[in-house]
Amino acid sequence: MTSSTELDHVDGLEFGSGGTLAQRLSPETVRRFEFGRSPIGRRGYNEADVEHFRGRVVHEVVQSTAERAALRQELQLRVELAGVRIEEAKLTHLAYAPEIAGAMLRRQQAEAVIAARAKIVVGAVSMVEMALRQLSEKNVVELDDERRAAMVSNLMVVLCSDRDTQPVVNTGTLYT
Repeated sequence: MTSSTELDHVDGLEFGSGGTLAQRLSPETVRRFEFGRSPIGRRGYNEADVEHFRGRVVHEVVQSTAERAALRQELQLRVELAGVRIEEAKLTHLAYAPEIAGAMLRRQQAEAVIAARAKIVVGAVSMVEMALRQLSEKNVVELDDERRAAMVSNLMVVLCSDRDTQPVVNTGTLYT
């Protein structure tokens, strides 16, 4: 987390004298910022930290608003000859280069696969625990540690596999 004492030098950001910002305040800096606690006997955050950070946020909002107004005015100057009046300007489409978009898609797909697999494993572990508990409680079969481990392994493979399983029927004795 970022504290107010570190704020002036976080990620190369410096909030200089006279209210000038050396670099833009980033969303990550805002997310990571942590206000100092008030002195003993007072509740809440350190007021100086809050006011300093609030000043930075206000500065960024004012600067962003001014930049949008300047861009709108520049756009208006370019289309004025055609008799067009700019009322509002917003970004409605953001396009990435194909190689960037492909890499982003692969990353999203990988994250989705990992999340799905994690959910499958949690469910499979729960089902294996339930199966072993019920087999034990109902005295269906008594398993030594080795056979219990084999059963857990087999159930986990069956429950976590992304392919259909091929059943094997054991016609011999359980203990050979």
